[in-house]
Amino acid sequence: MDNARDPYPDALRTLALLVVVLGHWVATLPRFESERLVGTAHILDAWPPADYFTWLAQVVPLFVFVSAAVSVDGVRQRRRDGEPHLQWWAERGLGLARPTLTYLAVLAGLVLLSLLTREGILETLNHSLTVHLWFLLILLGVQLVLPLSVRADERWGIGAVLGLVLLILAVDALRARPGSFVELARFGSSVTAQHDRFAWGNAVLVWLVAQQLGIAWWNGRLVGRGVGVGLVLLGLAWLTVAVAVGYPVSMVNGNLGGHTNLLPPTLALLGVMWLQAGGVVLFETPVRTFLQRRRLGRSMALLGALGLQLYLWHKLAELPAAWLGQRFGWPLDAGMPSEPGFWLGRLKWIGLCALVIAPVLVAVAAFERHRRQAVAAAQGTPSIAAGGAALLAGLGVSLLLGAYPGALVGLPLVAMASWLLRAHRQA
Repeated sequence: MDNARDPYPDALRTLALLVVVLGHWVATLPRFESERLVGTAHILDAWPPADYFTWLAQVVPLFVFVSAAVSVDGVRQRRRDGEPHLQWWAERGLGLARPTLTYLAVLAGLVLLSLLTREGILETLNHSLTVHLWFLLILLGVQLVLPLSVRADERWGIGAVLGLVLLILAVDALRARPGSFVELARFGSSVTAQHDRFAWGNAVLVWLVAQQLGIAWWNGRLVGRGVGVGLVLLGLAWLTVAVAVGYPVSMVNGNLGGHTNLLPPTLALLGVMWLQAGGVVLFETPVRTFLQRRRLGRSMALLGALGLQLYLWHKLAELPAAWLGQRFGWPLDAGMPSEPGFWLGRLKWIGLCALVIAPVLVAVAAFERHRRQAVAAAQGTPSIAAGGAALLAGLGVSLLLGAYPGALVGLPLVAMASWLLRAHRQA
């Protein structure tokens, strides 16, 4: 498959990004008392049918899928040139660290302002402002072993995917400890009731499946309408059976250590991956033809270039959007989804968030373009290892602790990572 700026992968990433951003905005339900924002609720808690929409809204596997696919040719070229994979990973890490550093610096500034004025402006959205950083952790983690995934595809083909699925099944079986065939009817419930340490092995294995599928697709192992339809049907059947045996319906529930398919991941989450891989294969020919005929490749590439900035900053838009909605007197807090005016309020909320994020993206893009220069990645293994550890730690701390105190702790760690992952001139 030709990687000469194929617009189809860029279009897939753009679609996934828009689903994530709109999904996050739709899911956030601001709550007001006496015209003051006092908290937020989540649509999954307020409207049970929303759980089924997460089968389409959980698009992190698609990001991993596409990122792996478009990196295959580069992995092989570096192998031929004898270039260490760690250096490429350092380039990816540096590319994520620099814009993340800007985001955390702004968050840290807002935290300090909140502490000095005692206004508590971040209290209601504290964890919401950093929760999305988990995707960067996942992406960096699986890309660290990308060469191994490429070699696995070369050696075993689709068998590499099946091997990972069997390992994931083994982890869930160990969590469930079914004592008889009767207990298989509530296998999923037994899985999510146990949170042993080894259960987190699936936090690696599950996302490696998405990476392996992306490599298989790029290498031409998943081709044709029949394969696409088959994968879509497999995904629907997989999810239906998973729910029937007790796995949660939702694929985005972030209830750490609770009844969740995400933290840690479960076998049920693979159903989403079959659906997405099937969709990619099924619509590949018509969508690629449309994009090429309309000459939309440059537009898709531009949207892809802005993708990381939009992903980083879109949650921050919720704070001023709530303030503006309050000033305009718009019914952002419209109660429950079954009540009149709720969905109209959702549309106004999304419109406000989009209105707020537009100038932020312009400002951030201008800032990054102004400071951007040809920055080479570090080449020494110790520097890359230390920088990678600092980056992962900074993202993890910010994710777990929220804007306060997470941004204050994560900021110096990500700054250190940005410095360590960068090549420095020798004196």
